[in-house]
This record gives sequence, structure tokens and C-alpha cells, in this order.
Amino acid sequence: MTGKNSSEASVSSPSETATSEASVSNPSETAPEPAQVPTMESSGEVVASESTGQEQAPEPQKPDSQALDPEAPGASAIPATAKPEPPSEDVPSAPLQLTLEDVSQSSLTVSWEPPEKLGKLGLQGYVLELCREGASEWVPVNPRPAMVTQQTVRNLALGDKFFLRVTAVSSAGAGPAAVLDHPVHIQEIIEAPKIRVPRHLRQTYIRRVGESVNLQIPFQGKPKPQASWTHNGHALDSQRVNVRTGDQDSILFIRSAQRSDSGHYELTVRLEGLEAKANIDILVIEKPGPPSSIRLLDVWGCNAALEWTPPQDTGNTELLGYTVQKADKKTGQWFTVLERYHPTTCTISDLIIGNSYSFRVFSENLCGLSDAATTTKELAHIQKADITAKPKGFIERDFSEAPSFTQPLADHTSTPGYSTQLFCSVRASPKPKIIWMKNKMDIQGDPKYRAVSEQGVCTLEIRKPSPFDSGVYTCKAINVLGEASVDCRLEVKGESLKVPLAPGHGGQVDSSLERD
Repeated sequence: MTGKNSSEASVSSPSETATSEASVSNPSETAPEPAQVPTMESSGEVVASESTGQEQAPEPQKPDSQALDPEAPGASAIPATAKPEPPSEDVPSAPLQLTLEDVSQSSLTVSWEPPEKLGKLGLQGYVLELCREGASEWVPVNPRPAMVTQQTVRNLALGDKFFLRVTAVSSAGAGPAAVLDHPVHIQEIIEAPKIRVPRHLRQTYIRRVGESVNLQIPFQGKPKPQASWTHNGHALDSQRVNVRTGDQDSILFIRSAQRSDSGHYELTVRLEGLEAKANIDILVIEKPGPPSSIRLLDVWGCNAALEWTPPQDTGNTELLGYTVQKADKKTGQWFTVLERYHPTTCTISDLIIGNSYSFRVFSENLCGLSDAATTTKELAHIQKADITAKPKGFIERDFSEAPSFTQPLADHTSTPGYSTQLFCSVRASPKPKIIWMKNKMDIQGDPKYRAVSEQGVCTLEIRKPSPFDSGVYTCKAINVLGEASVDCRLEVKGESLKVPLAPGHGGQVDSSLERD
């Protein structure tokens, strides 16, 4: 044979040489039953038969009972086999290089090389046997020889330990066995522990005093690993911190966090000599205290200079700055001047002259402003400066002006019986006296006319004019500097009416009527 043949020994006939499996439900259940050993039939095939006390030859060698005695020396070693008789030329030699290829939690795989001597009668196959640790009987995995050099045994129970051996079988019988050096332990597959830290816990986890802390850290590992916590390198205070560890996560819980709970927490997961660690930083903070002191450095003009010292208690975290407020003595109301101001000195400007001011400063961190503020004991008095006014010589401008019309009167035509108005505008300083005239005759006081002068606009209203009111109208403006006048012509046209005659008259009478 030049290569290995794979077998999972659940084969139905020895002629299958590709792959076969052996299903062993539980060796502990089959141990009390009579062992099955290969026997030779007339057909020359190897079949399984129950051992009845009279064993058929040839058969695989059994382990030495003395070697399996727990009190005998070397009881934990490989079960010894009786020394075989010198093999004949017809019996094959022992298989070579029996190797354990793979072990899982329910199966194992072994392989070997063909023997050096196959025997004159030729090789019929191999028989794989196993013996539970502490037992005295070898149990064949494949009762009939199979022409394979690799076999997988399945359905094994966790915790069992087996010895393995394989023999080459010919028609003349079974040759010596090749035995695996160490027992095979069927155990659960170990998965290395691994911790998965949530993203929000990869940076400092900040909580306020009195709030709860609830951290759930998932991890992996098989079988279930052992998890432990430390705080700053020391064991946790069980009176304050509760830890619950499940199969896939560990939860750290603090009902009411205090500043002493801040620090470096480390989760360690261990499994079979392997371990994984995760570090979590927790910071418990509260509001800071007010600045230690404050004083008024100087007051000049509308400005005041302040200086203060940082607070003794920052709330277990760094400050975001200071808030500066002012209040005048009259109202007592506080107004914010500066917010999140980092220096410890400042100058406050734009103060009102004549007022007196008080100032106070708050500290601020992530929790907010301090509950109290530090207030100045002195008042900043913003006093009036001694200023002497030196007025410059002022030359008063003379706005006196003789009357002049900026808008003259316009000629106008009116209809009898309909009131009409004449307009003009005049400019003069001092205010001029306005006189209206008709045909050079003063019409002041005539009830038919109404004259109005307002902001330089002169208006003359003629009530229900008639053709008799036609003529030249004049507006004259007079003040101490002079006088001016404008004229216009007003024409009131009469109407010609046709009066129908009484019935029976054949014609019409033209009549010109005047409306009063």
C-alpha cells in the first residue's frame, strides 16, 4: 500500500475502503457486555461474534490483567498485552506510526501506516480496538477488518479516557498490535476567554454622586470561565459593590455611587490557564465648592478689577471655568457678566456712573455651578469725574426773510353754485400777515369768503360763487422785512337753460338762469 485510506468505522462491509465511521454510544455502557472479537469463518471474512468463553483463533491480544491492576506498578500506563508468540510468515507485522489525528468533545480520529510485512497470504484489513482506562477488556471498534488506515470514532462521552490499538489481520490470523502511547481524554473543547468591552466604557465612565452604576461586560469562553473584579488592585468591597457573573457576562452594580467608588476597575476572566483582562475607569463627581476668596483690586472710571482664588473642592473633576455676576446697590438684581471664564482675575467695564456695585463668582464643572458663590465685601463706587465744561462761542444764525411766494395763484374757472378754492404758498420769517383782495378791494370779514393760512399755504374759499364773483383776486403777505403779492383771475360762467312751454304751446323759451 502506498497511501492511507480514511475510515469512519460504521461500514457495512470490509470492501469499502474510502471512508467509514465507528459509532460508540458510550463505552461505559458497553463495558459490562461480552466483548466482540474478530473470528475466522469458512468464507475467509472477519465478522463480529460474541465471546462465549471458547474463543476462536486467531484473535487480537488482550490486555494483561496484572498490568491493569490499580495496585500493580504502572497501573496508569498503557494496558499491557501478553507477549505474542513469534509470528509466522503468514501473519502480518504490527502497523506503523499509530497517531492520534484529532480529538473533539464527542469523537476522535487515529491513523497509521501499513506494516512492514504483510504476510504470505496477504492483508485482509485492520481492526481498531479501544479499552477504557481502568478496564481490562479491549473492545473492537470494527468487528470486521477494514482496508483503511484512518478511522474516526464518534458518539463518545465527555470525561472518558481510552487506550487505542490497531492490528493487521490476514487469513492466517491477527498480527501484533500497535498501541497508542498515551490514553485519549474526551473533554469539552476549550475556547480561549475573551472580553468584549462596550464602546461607551472604553473611556472614563462618569457618574454623579448618588447615581447608580450598572456595568454589564460580555465575555466569551468555553467551558464557563471564572470571572473576578478588582478595584485599584484590591478586592471589591462587598458591602457597597455587587457582582453577578453569568455564562456570558459579568455585571458590576453600585446602588448609590460615592466619590470613593472612583478608580480603576479590572475584570479578569480565567479558563484552563488562559486569561483575559479588561480595564474600566469610573469617575464619580459632584458640584464644586465656591472660590475660596475674592477681593476688589481697583476701581477707575467705569471699570472694576477683581481677583479670586480657586475652590478647595473641585467636585472630583476639573473645572470648566467661573461665572462672574454683578449687582448695583439700587436694584440688587444680579446680572451675569462672564461665563466659563478660566482665569482668576478679570476687569468689568461699562459700569454706570453714580452706581455702586457688588460682585460674586461661582465655580463650574460637569455637574453645574457651585451651590454658593463668593461675594465681594466692598462696594465698587463709580463716581462722577470732575469735568469743567468750556462752551465754545456760538453765533446764532439769522433766519429772517422778507415774504416771497413759492407757489403763485393760478387762474381758475368755476361753475355757479359750486364752492371753489384758490391756493398759493409763501415763505417768510417772521410769519407774515396774509391779506386777500378782490379787484384791489380788501375782502377780509366778508362771510362769503373764508381765508386759511397754515404752514405757509394760503387758501381762499369762495362759497357758492355767481358770475358777480368773477374778477381778479390778490394775495398779499406782509412782515417787518417787506411784502409780496400774487394775482389770479377767477371766471364764473353762467348756464343757459331751456324751459319747456305748457302743453298746447308749440315751442320753447330760452332762458339764462343764474344760480345763487
